[in-house]
Formats: sequence, C-alpha cells, structure tokens
Amino acid sequence: MSSGNGRAAGVPDRVDYAGAVYGSLLAASVIAGTSPGRHPVPAPALAILLLATGLVFWFAHVYARLIGDRAHGAVWSRAEIRSVGAAELPLVKASVPPAAMASVGWLLGLSDATTAWLALFVALAGQVGWGVVATRRMGARTELVLVTGLVNLLLGLIIIALKVLLSH
Repeated sequence: MSSGNGRAAGVPDRVDYAGAVYGSLLAASVIAGTSPGRHPVPAPALAILLLATGLVFWFAHVYARLIGDRAHGAVWSRAEIRSVGAAELPLVKASVPPAAMASVGWLLGLSDATTAWLALFVALAGQVGWGVVATRRMGARTELVLVTGLVNLLLGLIIIALKVLLSH
C-alpha cells in the first residue's frame, strides 16, 4: 500500500531537499517582487508575507499530492495526510530564515530596503546551501556538488538582477 508519497507504507520519508531549494527560491522571488524601487514593503509586512506565502504554497503542494493519489483510487487517511504534510514541510521552513532576517532588520532599525536586501541574500544562501547539502547527501561527486551550487547561485543571481532592474 502506498503512503501517498510514492513509497510503501512504513518506509521512512527522506528530507525533501528539493522542497527546501524551491522554498528558498520562492522566498527570494517574494522579496524581489515586493521590494523594488524606492518604496519597499515594510520589514514586518515582508516577514509576514514570506511566512504566509510559504504556508500557502505548502498547503497547495500537500493538497496537490493528496488529490493526485485520488486519481489512483486511494482513500486518504490521517496518517497519509500527516505524512504528506511533513514531507512538504521543508518548503515552508525555507521561508523562516529570510523572514527572521526581515524581523531582525526591523528590530535593529535598518531601512526597509536594506532589510529586504539582507533577507534576499539569506534566501539565496539557503537556496545554494540546500542544493549543495542535497547533492552531498546523495553521495554525488564533487563536480556535481559544485555544479549544483553554481546553478542555484545563478538562479538566485537572476532574481537579484530582476530586483535591480525593477528598482530603477
């Protein structure tokens, strides 16, 4: 019997590094999209928006995975719902460090623009870090770990470039 996530019941779930990378990329996109120009979103609102977006996307992923199982005639159980929810949790957890940075920036009295940049760099560091951790844990060769880090860095730099373009 399936656990709803493609593995047999009783098989422990692995950490979803892809969800963490995706969640970090999502957080960076939220920051870039809400903080361009001379009037960035206030830091407390940015922190709330990051967490809320992470939660909404987490719920959407959980819902989509559960509905996907219905196409195969499976019936939901509480255990399956908990398992799928836990498996998708790295997506929402990835929004916590940039949201925390936004809160810290606000508490330190930094400008909203400076705080948004710091939160963006934290999201980018998370994206690169999770990608590297995932490939290392897979036992990948050093070359693949480096390529993964560089690809994630490139994706983050694209977001930063878009933020810079939107700021002008």
